[in-house]
Amino acid sequence: MKIRYLMNMCFIVPVLTLPLFGQTGGITHVGKLSKLSADSIAADTTGMGTLTSVELAKAMIPGWNVGNSLDAIGGETSWGNPMISQSLIDSIKAAGFHSVRIPVAWSSHFSDASTFTIDPAWLDRVEQVVSYVLDDGMFAIINEHYDGGWIQPTYAQQAYVNDRLAAMWRQIAIRFRDYGGHLLFAGMNEIHITDVYSGPTVENYTVQNSFNQTFVTTVRSTGGCNVYRYLAVQGYNTNIDYTYNYFAIPTDVTPNRLMVEVHYYDPYDFTLNTSSTITQWGKNATDPSKTETWANESYADGQFQKMKTKFIDKGYAVILGEYGPMARLTLGSDALNAEHARYRLYYMEYITRSLDRHGLVPIYWDNGYTGDTGEGIFDRSTGAQVYPDIIKAMIDTLITTTGGSTGVNILNVNPNPAIFFLNQNYPNPFNPSTKIAYALKRSGPVRLSVFDVLGREVGVLVHGVQTAGDHQVIFSGRDVTSGIYIYKLQADDEVQLKKMALVK
Repeated sequence: MKIRYLMNMCFIVPVLTLPLFGQTGGITHVGKLSKLSADSIAADTTGMGTLTSVELAKAMIPGWNVGNSLDAIGGETSWGNPMISQSLIDSIKAAGFHSVRIPVAWSSHFSDASTFTIDPAWLDRVEQVVSYVLDDGMFAIINEHYDGGWIQPTYAQQAYVNDRLAAMWRQIAIRFRDYGGHLLFAGMNEIHITDVYSGPTVENYTVQNSFNQTFVTTVRSTGGCNVYRYLAVQGYNTNIDYTYNYFAIPTDVTPNRLMVEVHYYDPYDFTLNTSSTITQWGKNATDPSKTETWANESYADGQFQKMKTKFIDKGYAVILGEYGPMARLTLGSDALNAEHARYRLYYMEYITRSLDRHGLVPIYWDNGYTGDTGEGIFDRSTGAQVYPDIIKAMIDTLITTTGGSTGVNILNVNPNPAIFFLNQNYPNPFNPSTKIAYALKRSGPVRLSVFDVLGREVGVLVHGVQTAGDHQVIFSGRDVTSGIYIYKLQADDEVQLKKMALVK
């Protein structure tokens, strides 16, 4: 047994680290405080920051799902994956991901089904996995996943589902109430009538919208950091068109903390249909019999633009909680397998780029299976990259270090941009360091400085002549306190400013 401090929480208290489920890592428990079991406590902003959901979302890109594990009906390993380990999450972090979506099934872990009481041991295990992610400085998202399909959006089931959702989310929210802003809650998953994938009726989407309201109201009512926690709510079946047409933003006592979640698997015959002969996708397809033309690049751009216009531009971040095409390894010949692999890679490159360009958070669906028709890209046992080309397609791997000094490294990327531009720092919030990217139209004198909220200059990152092109610096906040900072780029007669948050 060892004592350590849990720095990802709203407050800092000594916690016990104990081995659990045969893991070498430990589950972090906050002490037996009455605060943690109270139904509601005073609101607490500590560790929750001041960023809007849209600002926070920029720091979450890109994301990865640890699917078919904690959401597996019957237990974590019942769908063929090993138990999630710290070393696996370390590999996700090392690959360049900044957020991990952790789908969870709770109902198969009730200690008392009559009162929807979740087994404390299961809460412990979920908390352990959450700690793996947070300890690596990434964002963690936990949800109520498929879980047997009990969430049916009908008038007949509405009261029952809302009562059960409230009972479950109250327990989950209280258990995780004191975690800081790197932990997000997502209310549900792909809610629809079982085996019905057509558009919702008025009854269906009205009831689904009520489920979202119950989730938000319940979490906020528990107090503490949950009053300010970032929450993701889902459109009907997380379908972009249904969400665009029928979704209602829940009422929230806390402004600027809601996110909307949708998923994207179009075209189905290329991404998910295991019996399909479709092996090509997009504008470069050469054989009309092997491709679906309705869900090409322009279609994807249009779908993501809908989310930007409807939500992001109005202050609600959008999470693309699942996407990605399966592998096809037994199509009948090496040539066909290779053909599909090329178009699969292009799909990931284009869709990820389009999501980022439209401001959505791309979170790849990894189900852990890396064989034929699987969507796994990492070996869950070793953390090795099974499909490094797909991972590279999602992560910017073109940055090379060219120099710098203590606390600041100058990085060069691509030459000769057409615009002068200061990018949002990444990640944001950060601790202890973050990257600041910018583009210069022409060579000349450049000054990049950091100021506190009182306007005092706390650091000069760049001061001198630089060539035209894309550049980055790595800013270390080790010697300054937590808070909001402004960084200012000056070149020729142009000036741009951005805001960033240091959370220690």
